[in-house]
Amino acid sequence: MARILVGVSGGIAAYKACELVRLLVRSGHEVVPLVTPGAERFVTAETFAALARRPAGDDPYLHLTRGDLLVIAPCTANTLAKLAYGIADNLLTQAALAHRGPVLVAPAMNPRMWANAATRANVETLRERGLEFIGPDEGEMAEGEWGVGRLAEPEEIAARVGQLLGAPTLAGKRVLVTAGGTREPLDDVRYLGNRSSGRMGVALAEEARRRGADVTLLAANLAVAAPVGVRVVPTPTAAEMAEAALGSLDYDIAICAAAVADYRPVEAVAGKRVKDANTWSLELVPTADIARALGEQKSPGQVLVTFGAEIGEAGLDRKRGMLQSKNADVVVFNDVSVPGIGFDTNENAVTIVTATGERDIARSSKSAIAAAVLDAAEALLV
Repeated sequence: MARILVGVSGGIAAYKACELVRLLVRSGHEVVPLVTPGAERFVTAETFAALARRPAGDDPYLHLTRGDLLVIAPCTANTLAKLAYGIADNLLTQAALAHRGPVLVAPAMNPRMWANAATRANVETLRERGLEFIGPDEGEMAEGEWGVGRLAEPEEIAARVGQLLGAPTLAGKRVLVTAGGTREPLDDVRYLGNRSSGRMGVALAEEARRRGADVTLLAANLAVAAPVGVRVVPTPTAAEMAEAALGSLDYDIAICAAAVADYRPVEAVAGKRVKDANTWSLELVPTADIARALGEQKSPGQVLVTFGAEIGEAGLDRKRGMLQSKNADVVVFNDVSVPGIGFDTNENAVTIVTATGERDIARSSKSAIAAAVLDAAEALLV
C-alpha cells in the first residue's frame, strides 16, 4: 500500500487526527505522523507514533521522508498561511515544501477565521497550486459558535485519501458539467433567478478532473471559484447555457447540475424600469429544456446525468420519470424542503436513480456526493 504523511497542526480538532491515523493504518498504509508543537499541546507525538505503529525514533531528516500523499488534518489558519507563503518553521511545513506529490488539506478553525479574506486568499492560492481540500464542515464549534469550520470527519478524509491514491479512472474521457443558477433579465438591472451557488456542479467538475477527465464547465453565475484545471465557459442565461451545451456534444459523460430558470420574460425592458406606484405585470415563457435536448441527441455510449431539486416523495416520483422523459441514465434527486442541504450550502443529501435501482446518500459534503454520482456514471460507461 501507500506511504502517507499525516501532518497535524495545532487546534482542538487534533484529537480527531488520531482516528484518521488509525483508519489509514487499518487500510494497510504506512503512516508517518508529522506533528507540530502546537498540536502537541493537545495530543503528543508519541500518541501518534503509537497509533501509526512506528518507533518513536529521532530521525533528524523526518521532514524529508518521501510519501505518496501528504494529508494535513487538521490544518489551522496559521498553517494555511504558512503553506501559501512557503514558510518552513516546523516539521510539518518543512515536509510540505519537500513533498513531491498530491496534498490533501482538511481545514479546521473558527467560522469567522475561515471566512476572513486573508484565509480565503490563501485557500485560493493553494488550490491554484493543485492542493486538494476537504471540508471544513458546518456545525457547532468547541467555543460554542455555529458555522463552517469543523474538521471533516476522519472517515470522510480516509475515503478521500483512498480516492486520491486510486488510478485516474476517467483518463481520456470528456466530461461536460453545468453548474450554478441562470439569470433571466427583466431589465438591464433586475433578473429572474434562483438561489443556486454552483457548489454542487463545481464539486462534480473537480471530482471528474481529479479522476483524470478532460472537463468543460458551463458556469452560470457561480458564487464559488471554479476548479483549477477545467475549461470554464460562462453561460449566465438559460439560452446561453443551452447553446453552449448543444455545441459540446462530443462528451462521454454530461452532468446537468445547474439550476436553469424554468421561465424567462417574453421581452426584457431596455434600460431600467423606474419604480412607481403602478404594478408590473410580466408574461413568462418556458426556457429551453437543456437536459431533454441532450437526451434527444445522446449517442450510444454517452452517459447523461440530470439533477432535480424537488420536494418529498411526489418529487422523487417525478425524478424517476426523467429516466424515460429525458432519456437520462442517472437522475439525482435532492429534497429542497430539508433545512441545511441543497441550495447555497456545503452539504447535500440525495437519491441516485438509475434503471437498475436507487441509492440513498445521507447528508454529506458535496465533494462526497460528487464522488458517489461519478461512481454511478462511470459504472454505465461502455
